[in-house]
Amino acid sequence: MNHFRHPRAIGIGAVAAGALILAGCSGSGGGAATGDEEFSLAYAVSNSAVTSPYKVLAQTYMKAHPDVKITTNEIPLDSYGQTLTTQLNAGSSSDAFQAAPGVGQTYSIVTLAENGLLAPLGPSAEAVIPAGSKSQLQVDGKTYGTALGLTFVGTVQNNTTAEKLGATAPTEWDALLSECGSLTQQGASMYALAGGMPPNTGLMALVISATRVYAADPTWNEERASGTVTFADSQGWKDTLQAVLDMKDAGCFQKGVQGAGFDAITNGMLQGTSVAAFVPANSASDLKQNAADQTFSINAFPPAAGGEPYAIAGADYAISLAKSSKHADAVKKFLDWAATKEGQKTFADAAGSLPVGSDLSGTIYAPVADIVEAKHYMPLPNSSWANAAVYDALGSGVQGLLTGQRTIDDVLKAMDAAWK
Repeated sequence: MNHFRHPRAIGIGAVAAGALILAGCSGSGGGAATGDEEFSLAYAVSNSAVTSPYKVLAQTYMKAHPDVKITTNEIPLDSYGQTLTTQLNAGSSSDAFQAAPGVGQTYSIVTLAENGLLAPLGPSAEAVIPAGSKSQLQVDGKTYGTALGLTFVGTVQNNTTAEKLGATAPTEWDALLSECGSLTQQGASMYALAGGMPPNTGLMALVISATRVYAADPTWNEERASGTVTFADSQGWKDTLQAVLDMKDAGCFQKGVQGAGFDAITNGMLQGTSVAAFVPANSASDLKQNAADQTFSINAFPPAAGGEPYAIAGADYAISLAKSSKHADAVKKFLDWAATKEGQKTFADAAGSLPVGSDLSGTIYAPVADIVEAKHYMPLPNSSWANAAVYDALGSGVQGLLTGQRTIDDVLKAMDAAWK
C-alpha cells in the first residue's frame, strides 16, 4: 500500500510516472516565522476540490504553534514520484514530504534511505510503526518515516447507489460474478475502474492477490526474493489474473474501461453508475466531501471458492525528512507531534484512515471488522517487491489483459523480468 502507498487519485496509493511537472508552492497561514521556525512539506494531489490530509495536518500544527510556518508544496499525482526523486537527487526538495513505506514505488522509504536521501528520525517515529511494518519504515534499525495510521485497501462501496440498484456487496466469488451480470442489465457496473491507468489496474490486482496468493502463503514475497518461487510459476498469481478476466467477461467493469482514466472512478461512484471501486478505504472520505448526501462503506474482495477472507492493510501514509533539509530540527518537532495521539487522530480524521483499536460497529469499516480484529491482513505486497518496475509491469499488464493485447503468462513473465 501502500503504497498504497501508498499514497492520490481519490486515495490511490501507487503513483504513475509521468512527465516532469515541478510543483507550485502555496504557503499556509500561521504567523510570521523565520529560520528554524519554518519548513516546507510536499505531498501528492489529484483533485484540487479535496483538501489533502497532509495540508490539514500542517494547518492544525501551525494553529497550535503560531511561531511556525509550513509552506505546503502540492505536486500533481501523476508526476509526484518522478518530481520528488528528481528534486531529492538535486538537493532541492521540500524539507519534509509524503513517502511510501517499503520499496515498491519511486518514492518508497527503504529505497530512498538506502540511496542516502533521507535523514533518520527519533523514537517517536518508531513508536507509531504498525505491527508487521518495521521493515517498511526502517533500514539498519533506523526509522526513516513517521507512519500516519493504518489504511485498509479493498473496495469502497457507494451504499446509496447500491440501494438504488438493488445491489449487495458479495462475500462469495460466484455471487460477485452473478451480481455483475444483474447490474449490467441495468446499464450499471459493480466496479468503476481506471482501466487505462496502471496504478489503478495494479491496485486491483494487489487486492485480488491478497485472497489468491497471500492468504495461503503470507511469506510469498520472501520466497520470491530468495528465488524459490516466481510469478510465472505461481498458481495463486495465475488465479489472480484469471479473476480479472472473469470479471471482465461477467461485465463487472463500466463500458469503455480499457481507456478509462481516474475520473471514471470519481464520476462512476458519484453519479450512480458504479457501485464500488478498487481504492484505499480513506478514499471514502474524499468521495464524501463531494457527495455529502451519499453514504459509503468499506468491503473486502471475495475469496476464491472455498477460501477465507484476507485483505490488505498497513502503513500507507508517512512523512519523511530529506537529508538535504536545512530545517531538520523544525521538521522533527513537527513529526514528534504527528506521532502523538492528537497528531495521529488529526490525520486519521482528515484521511479517513482506519481507527485502529476502536469499535468498528456503526462505522464505514463495519463490513471488514472481523478481518481487522482477526488481523487477517498484510501490508501492500508491492511495498516488499524488489523495485518499482515490478508493480509497473503488473499495472500495465492488467491493462493489457483488459484490451486483449496480453495474456496471463505475458504479464507474469514481465513481472519476473522486472524483478531481476
